[in-house]
Amino acid sequence: MRVHLLLVLSVVLVCCCSQSSGVFFNHGGKYLGSLKRLFKRYERRLEPGRKLSPVIFVPGDGGSQMDAMLNKPTKVSILCQKQTSTFFNIWLNKELLLPLVIDCWIDNIRLEYDNVTRTSRNSPGVVTRVPGFGQSETVEWIDPSHASVGAYFVNIANALVSNGYARDKSILGAPYDFRKAPNEHKEYFLSLKYLVEQTYTLNGEVPVSFVVHSMGAPMTLHFLQMQTSEWKAKYIRRVISIAGAWAGSVKALKVYAIGDDLGAFALSGKVMRAEQITNPSLAFLLPSPLFWKPNEVFARTQSRIYTMDQMEEFFMDLDYPNGWEMRKDTLPYTLNFTAPGVELHCFYGTKINTVESLEYQKSYDLSGTPVLKMGDGDGTVNVRSLEACKQWTSQQKQPIYTKEFPGADHMSILSDVNVINSIMKVLLSDL
Repeated sequence: MRVHLLLVLSVVLVCCCSQSSGVFFNHGGKYLGSLKRLFKRYERRLEPGRKLSPVIFVPGDGGSQMDAMLNKPTKVSILCQKQTSTFFNIWLNKELLLPLVIDCWIDNIRLEYDNVTRTSRNSPGVVTRVPGFGQSETVEWIDPSHASVGAYFVNIANALVSNGYARDKSILGAPYDFRKAPNEHKEYFLSLKYLVEQTYTLNGEVPVSFVVHSMGAPMTLHFLQMQTSEWKAKYIRRVISIAGAWAGSVKALKVYAIGDDLGAFALSGKVMRAEQITNPSLAFLLPSPLFWKPNEVFARTQSRIYTMDQMEEFFMDLDYPNGWEMRKDTLPYTLNFTAPGVELHCFYGTKINTVESLEYQKSYDLSGTPVLKMGDGDGTVNVRSLEACKQWTSQQKQPIYTKEFPGADHMSILSDVNVINSIMKVLLSDL
């Protein structure tokens, strides 16, 4: 019976197994076994005095593995566990996404918001941890079993290894609890600073290159904004952003409204929404007022419209005031869009239908199912957010390079041969 269920699961979730509980992972990963042959460029030994810039991967929403241990006072289903004696993998774990036990997973990974402390906490009786900080494996693969659909940074890492890099020495990862926004990651940013300095020292005092994806871009931006110019000049060589969600996305509004089914026909977006909207990171990924005009309409019913300036009303009409509270908590980080102060390369996909607004054509309130009005982007992030990094061109002395890849969606861009080729050219240009 177990084997049968897993076979069903592999079919049901083949398009969504590496998606985030925060829904900014849209498609299953893809493992490219031929990368070592395709990207081995430097057969000769490195010239004396020329050293590779070590790489630290900063993942996006859903881009980190997560473990949990349970000692719960209650359970939502007879099929759920109340207690475990050890930590177990909760993300990404395909077995936990089976329709029969999905409610257990939702209750275990959801967060509770406290509008007094302005922080979030785990569901009662749940302890979580993010494994592998300072290592690369847990951001190369979101699924610890290394199933192909859980491939994340692995293809880029393999290309790096083929050109003289070494895992856990000059290729490292900085995973974090992707459910939370920068306002709850003070300890993470301190750890990241120490990791950068340690990596710099262990690699012969060579400045570090960040390779970041999706929400990892604004997370890294905030980290860099916290550092002095002198520190950045010494320790940071560059940032390479892949599908950076610099200014948020309308998709976040869609998730608040109807949830996201992770692309699987056997899962319900409305069911998944119960967990997805508890993540402060989703509020952090709402559209930025710096790039969306106050009077832009993002939702329309038969009785009214909702503009960007009316987002509070949207949350109240959804009967989810905590969403607005989390928006207020994270908005200062969104509005601080000062330049990173380091060399920046922005790679992103375009020409893919990406939600621009919600059209409730058959209902007078937000209880119906909207038609999604589409625009340009990478399928998840709108193009104006992906290319927001262009704004810094005149704001810093360090160069900013942008390159779009038509047809590369938000997740497949990580296994796009042309994108990996561009990343390698940048990193190997130091030689």
